[in-house]
Amino acid sequence: MAAMGVPRCGTRPTAPPAAAPQTPTAQAVPAPALSVPATRVDLAAAAPAAPRPASAPASRPAAPPRRPATVSGPASRRTTTKKPAVKPEYADGPLAVLDITDGALTAHLADGRTVPCPAKTLQALAAWALDKKKIRLGAAKVHENGFDQDPLLILTTSAVAHFGLPADLADQEGLRLPDDHKVVKNLTKAGWKLTKSGFGPWPRIFKRLDGKRHCVQVFLTPWGALENRVWSGAGDLPPGDLARMLGTYARLVITPRGTVAVTGEELMTSLRPPTRAEWSDAEKKYVSATVPHTLHTVVDPAPCEAPDEHPVVVADYPEEGSRPASEALDEEACIWVRPADLVTDAERACTHVAALDVQVAFLAACRRLHVGTGPAIHYPRNPAFDPTLPGSWYVDLSRIESDPRLPSPFTSSGERPEGPGWYATPTVAYAAELGADVRPMEAWVRETHSPYLQPWYDTLRDAYLTVMADLGVTKDLDDEAFLAAMAAYKDGDPLLVTLTNAIKATAKSGIGKLRQRPNMGVDHVFGDPWPALKRLTWRPDIRAMILSKARTNMHRKMHHLATVAGCWPLAVNNDCVVYATDSLSPLPLLLGPDGQPIRGGFRLGVNPGSVKHQGSQTVDWALDLLADGVNIANEIKDASLVRVA
Repeated sequence: MAAMGVPRCGTRPTAPPAAAPQTPTAQAVPAPALSVPATRVDLAAAAPAAPRPASAPASRPAAPPRRPATVSGPASRRTTTKKPAVKPEYADGPLAVLDITDGALTAHLADGRTVPCPAKTLQALAAWALDKKKIRLGAAKVHENGFDQDPLLILTTSAVAHFGLPADLADQEGLRLPDDHKVVKNLTKAGWKLTKSGFGPWPRIFKRLDGKRHCVQVFLTPWGALENRVWSGAGDLPPGDLARMLGTYARLVITPRGTVAVTGEELMTSLRPPTRAEWSDAEKKYVSATVPHTLHTVVDPAPCEAPDEHPVVVADYPEEGSRPASEALDEEACIWVRPADLVTDAERACTHVAALDVQVAFLAACRRLHVGTGPAIHYPRNPAFDPTLPGSWYVDLSRIESDPRLPSPFTSSGERPEGPGWYATPTVAYAAELGADVRPMEAWVRETHSPYLQPWYDTLRDAYLTVMADLGVTKDLDDEAFLAAMAAYKDGDPLLVTLTNAIKATAKSGIGKLRQRPNMGVDHVFGDPWPALKRLTWRPDIRAMILSKARTNMHRKMHHLATVAGCWPLAVNNDCVVYATDSLSPLPLLLGPDGQPIRGGFRLGVNPGSVKHQGSQTVDWALDLLADGVNIANEIKDASLVRVA
């Protein structure tokens, strides 16, 4: 990612591109047979508290925060990202999979073609990938203020051996080759450079050519570049299949930049570039200028928002684990089990339990969510709560009564808070929505904010819906047809099924990247800064806002279902909730006494935020586990359980 005002790999064009070179000779090859017919996705192409420890001084006079100026003009409108047309200079697609085929190094392209590659060294490979007379790899920028996407080269096991690289990576902590390895030395000798991460599973190689900095991104599949938990062993696919699958991901999302977490974060900044080129009359040239309502400045978190090992926390609590829980913002998803003695006779008399799972719940929480884009401002004395201000509020929500058959919406454990604590804005807003008189005692809020994540949400939502549609799960299905389609989609094209997993993981892991913790196993000292803190997107407050919104969204629907239909959850695990019912199907849970869908309740559907059927089991199975305090919302996801349409 580029630092403010410093361009990353690639440059913005300052003039119209030159005429496109001739297309390299390529050989069309038939696509390997897949398990289902061709699909529409082109695989080719919280009363005053006791005195509290002193924290950072207020950055302005203590007064109730005022309603800030909202984002105006185009920045306030819903942004739907449109994928640009393919530029002639990128006619061969965003990537190539390198493999030894018939004894020769061959580049397998995203559209199914193959091109011979003459490179015998990595430096020659990088030069080949950037030579538009030989191959036209890369992709257009996804925002006019951004940069074109670097070519991606995927090295299979045979290609790794071809370039003199070890078959696996010995350094599993540092995840890099030693700097004195001959391949690294040869790259350096030829004028190529590596980023600070060095040569690992996803090295980025760059060089100045014609006064401009150009990069090539490399993936080494035998080194675990494609995480099996996400890509389901895709590194072992035939090169043509791998090229088409990753090419489709690149077209729908963005060219992969590393792990799905890294790629998810890169997508955020690519869609909301922190800088843009502006003409300077004084300097008589274009200069880099910051873009309002983007994450263009590294800011420190408020003390309550930072993890225990962050320097701003260690300044007050130098011993690991010494910070009181009430001093830390703890916005996480809910994991809760109703005590077995609170299961009613009517529920025990039911025949089954059924689980509802929220589709891409954390991504759904990003929709229209205003998050802070500037520094946190401290209001140390009794600020008035403003639900439009992103931030953290110290408030006592322990006095709010709730039915014990529902989890508390204010804690990740589902247990009622024991006293004052820090909560993100959506949690406090939901408490007010439930009728509570919320009176914060302190706040850290951000008066500069925007729906920063909206284009990120739009892109990942559209990608997910596109692939699911091609697996037969569309937005226009009625409930019965949707349940049937969801029950069968994983039996469809395995490449498409893997793509849905990767898109969902990009969303979830990208959100997690907002609060990346230090790697305690690699020479990190508790209380010292770690590299992630230098990123513009290291924003634990934004992650807290998302998880707060996701948890309260889900609780609101559970509350509606309980209020209207008298259905109470037996267990909750993140985005999955289990109810007792007299049917294997979840449909009876979703309808009110009038037989119509419950307004404000759960709705079946493929859209993020809608729900799917996660599974069903007998009520006896559930009661046995609940008696032992087992979270059946977690257990019911096991593939051995009963699943019905």
